[in-house]
Amino acid sequence: MTARQIVEMATGYCGVSNSELARRLGWSPQLLNKRLNTGKFTVEEWEKIGEALGATARVRFKFPDGTEI
Repeated sequence: MTARQIVEMATGYCGVSNSELARRLGWSPQLLNKRLNTGKFTVEEWEKIGEALGATARVRFKFPDGTEI
């Protein structure tokens, strides 16, 4: 799944447009679209997107033995 798909699914679930998400992030709609096209977000930006949507974003690795980092 791409970053764009994840964000579109989340905004669709919340009923928030991309332009509204951009406003909540303090970004221009053009910047958000550019970032969605490249798919390059820092962990901190994922967390900020989650907060803007009233959600929690988590990035982790889960190993076969159950260890999560």
